[in-house]
Amino acid sequence: MAAMSYLSVIERYHEHEQLVKELLESILVGISDPLMLSDPGFRVRAMAEIANCYPFVELLYVLDGDGMQISDNVAIVNRVVQAIPVGRNLSRSHRPYFSKVEETQRLKITTPYLSNASGQLCLSASYRIEDDSGRGFIIVDINLTRLIEFMMGDRARRRATPLFKGVYTTLVMGLFIMVLVLIGMAAADIGGLLSQGAVPSGSIKPFSIIIFITLALAVFDLGKTILEEEVLMHKDIFRHSSTRRTITRFISTILIAISIEALLTMFKASLGEVKYVQPAIGMMFAVVGLLVGLGIYVFLGAKAELLLKQRNGKP
Repeated sequence: MAAMSYLSVIERYHEHEQLVKELLESILVGISDPLMLSDPGFRVRAMAEIANCYPFVELLYVLDGDGMQISDNVAIVNRVVQAIPVGRNLSRSHRPYFSKVEETQRLKITTPYLSNASGQLCLSASYRIEDDSGRGFIIVDINLTRLIEFMMGDRARRRATPLFKGVYTTLVMGLFIMVLVLIGMAAADIGGLLSQGAVPSGSIKPFSIIIFITLALAVFDLGKTILEEEVLMHKDIFRHSSTRRTITRFISTILIAISIEALLTMFKASLGEVKYVQPAIGMMFAVVGLLVGLGIYVFLGAKAELLLKQRNGKP
């Protein structure tokens, strides 16, 4: 549940590019009053209104018809909308949101880019307006990650993410402690076994040591999977492939543990412990059943996701 990677953000942007354009156009049309060109107080009030409704809007300023900035930057500072006395009289005529605007085009949205100020992925959108003195352009800078989260309805989950991370981290620490306990038990048994000198050929003591080590490996792999999937990596809950990957890794860990346990049980049976034959066979069947079930789940899940993409018109 880490922050979205840049690749994920850009991928989501391209999936919903038309919706992003429509949303930004509606925002800019809502504030496209000619007073934006001349009234600083009106600009601050307009920014306050859109920032309250759309938390992904970070900056607003106004250009004249030649691309010269004729206003201060209006931004959110310490959760308060303020006019920052920077940017005025700077030429923005070379910027993509101005230089590539056609005469008949009112709205222009740039492609995603990394902001020099924040280091985050951003969009800039311009909207042409006119008053008695001529034309001008309203420019807004958009935090693309917040925009995607806003459109996906993911803001509430993101606010709860620190709590989720804390719980998962605590659980993983508990699993890692149990790994240390199992390794300690295996080490103690190994020490006792070596102190005996020669080990009888029919002894099953080595197998119990292997069981401890195998359990430690399985528990460690489970904790590592949870730590990676839920704490360190970004998990896109809106994608079926993300859930499928988590389940596949979890079931794979269980499969490894059961397979090794079944093999050890079969070895015990080969040493004359007939009572272990049926449990070993049962575990082998369990492994086969899990493999078949996992294969069916992965196949059907991938097929369903492909059909969903085709229905939405994606390649």
